[in-house]
Amino acid sequence: MQDDLRRVVDSLPGLVWTSLPDGHVDFLNQRWCDYTGLSLDKACGWGWNAAIYPEDLPALLDYWRSILASGEPGEMEARMRRFDGKHRWFLFRASPSRDASGKVVRWYGTNTDIEARKVAEEALREGELHFRLILDNIPGLVSTRAATGAPEFVNQKMLEFFGQSLEQLPDWSSLIHPDDRERVVALWRRSVETGQPYDVEHRARRADGVYRWIHARGQPLRDPEGRIVRWCNMLTDVDDRKRAEEALRESEFQYRSMVDGIPGLIQVVSAAGEVELVNRQALEYFGKTFEEFKAWETTGALHPDDLSRVKAARSQSIKTGIPFDMEYRCRRADGEFRWFHSRALPLRDREGRIIRWYVLLTDIEDRKRSEAALKRNEEFLADAQRVSSTGSFLWNLTTGELFFSEEAYRIYGIDPAVPVTFELIRARTYPDELAELKDHIEQAQRGLDLDFERRLLMPDGSVKYLHYICRAVRDQQGQLVYIGAVQDVTGRRRSEDALGKVRSELAHVARVAALGALAASIAHEVNQPLSGIITNASTCLRLLADDPPNIDGARETARRTIRDGNRASDVIARLHALFAKKGAVTESVDLNKATRELIALSSNEIQRERVTVRMDLADDLPPVAGDSVQLQQVVLNLLMNALEAMRGVDDRPRQLVIRTARDEGERVRLSVQDVGVGFDPQSVDRLFDAFYTTKGDGMGIGLSVSRSIIESHHGRLWAALNDGPGATFSFSIPRVSGPETASHRAGANQTPAQGTQRTP
Repeated sequence: MQDDLRRVVDSLPGLVWTSLPDGHVDFLNQRWCDYTGLSLDKACGWGWNAAIYPEDLPALLDYWRSILASGEPGEMEARMRRFDGKHRWFLFRASPSRDASGKVVRWYGTNTDIEARKVAEEALREGELHFRLILDNIPGLVSTRAATGAPEFVNQKMLEFFGQSLEQLPDWSSLIHPDDRERVVALWRRSVETGQPYDVEHRARRADGVYRWIHARGQPLRDPEGRIVRWCNMLTDVDDRKRAEEALRESEFQYRSMVDGIPGLIQVVSAAGEVELVNRQALEYFGKTFEEFKAWETTGALHPDDLSRVKAARSQSIKTGIPFDMEYRCRRADGEFRWFHSRALPLRDREGRIIRWYVLLTDIEDRKRSEAALKRNEEFLADAQRVSSTGSFLWNLTTGELFFSEEAYRIYGIDPAVPVTFELIRARTYPDELAELKDHIEQAQRGLDLDFERRLLMPDGSVKYLHYICRAVRDQQGQLVYIGAVQDVTGRRRSEDALGKVRSELAHVARVAALGALAASIAHEVNQPLSGIITNASTCLRLLADDPPNIDGARETARRTIRDGNRASDVIARLHALFAKKGAVTESVDLNKATRELIALSSNEIQRERVTVRMDLADDLPPVAGDSVQLQQVVLNLLMNALEAMRGVDDRPRQLVIRTARDEGERVRLSVQDVGVGFDPQSVDRLFDAFYTTKGDGMGIGLSVSRSIIESHHGRLWAALNDGPGATFSFSIPRVSGPETASHRAGANQTPAQGTQRTP
């Protein structure tokens, strides 16, 4: 009976073994011994270790001991040596046999050859890696999306362009320019719903925050039943093309046609010249089936005048392996013959043998027709440069040659007959910017793109402001060249300076207007220390007139006189700083301190309006970067508006809350909340417009100037209605960069300001 069982086990199509509970192998079937070349005597016990690949043995033994200890079945992969010395992958499986009490009495195991599966898995991994390498190196932003539009895959260039991970991209619409967002989202949804290809140009925000024009295209991938299984999308940065279109409006159609022609018409041809594959665009364009396309020589696809030379050139390329490159006419589906540029490159195996040809057909009919007009367009370009005061230049980094356009010569004031050199450019550069010029030249030599402004000092002593945009590219010979555009923006800069001066004047007007509103508070603030000075002086004279004179009392009274004089001086200094007419100065500003100073300055006005002010100022508020006088002007304007909004309120306490707090994105927020009459929700978008006011005697410039100030501080000013009565006006500006400097204020939070208790 035992011999019969052994013969059955030996005939099983696999390697079978058994072991004692301690892991000692006591039986291996004949197939196991035949495969490894080990006898049963040598392999039993622990001798089977000799058949295991040395690098896999330690892990296999550790795992074997672990399942022996656990008593649970297990499996692991390792390589075994065949009798001929070759190692192949095997799956080791072991399962325990137990007696009636549950005790393990023996282990049974099998070894299954999985080499073919391993090879297939490795091939699959290599294929996936190859696919990712191709997509990551495509000169474009590539992604795939599910049939529902959800993102599945994006290549590395897209991740780098947007600076976002795949998990963040589902909210891709936030990257689109607000003016384009609704249109683009609607087009994409329509494509997903209808299956129509997606093709749109829009602006998208790059990782550095710059919006650039993008040409986005999406093609559906369908299964044999025609159902869409995923979308293949490609985004191309066309911002430079858009800029060129603005200067070359006449050539817009030609440029758009070139872009719309991507991708072209593709063929795959065998080494013998037989057509193996034609893409869908080519079949649709020519209106032929695949079988008709294979017989292109006899179906009238080529113009009769071109057929013979195309056949000869094609045969020569197939015979010699020389790439095929020529132009000829092909007949479109509607019967029209159009010019095409045909290029074919061979694909070779490792031995250099051609295995197939890849052919790209590009419709150049429009180019042919436009060649006659190209010269005229170039003349138009020169005219456009003159009109827009924009010149161009090219610097060959390999040869050192430097070329200027005619307009660039005019901008620099150089004779076009004189070769351009960096010595000439340095001679025109403003002296203070020579070091920056040197840095830009070094950056250009490293191939970096640049966008900057520079001043020129002309021979007559005048100053020009220029704006440069420069890009590094390689020419047809592979040499690195630097091309750029330079625009004379002197007029724009002068306009900006004039606008800044007007804005400063307007801000000063707003501050002076606020001065009138605070006249009572200012008088109160100055009157208190002046009254103290008069009283103390009278007391001092009386003490000195005593017999004997009270010298100690007079001295103390004189000290109080000096103290009150300093108080009056401080009030005048704060008023001078707030209402002085001077330019903006960026510095570190303690917003809590600035707010307290304004509340103290406005205390009499606050009392007169019967308003209680509660200051909720954050203890850990970091300083902000800005002009303290301008920021105080904004807070003062919000404060005065709040007081006016509560002037007619008699059915509830007139309470005003000023809060400071940290805001998102390394910013600081200040809010002024009142319980006044609020504002019409329909007018919220106009509150900050110049000369718009809801007050009968208002000028309509306070909030407009405040918004201008906050935006110049790279911040945001907004308004919102409260859940109850009144409104809240808030602004948020960046904190000072660098190590945090906490701002502290006297007293505790939730405390009414001095002199601002509500009066009956």
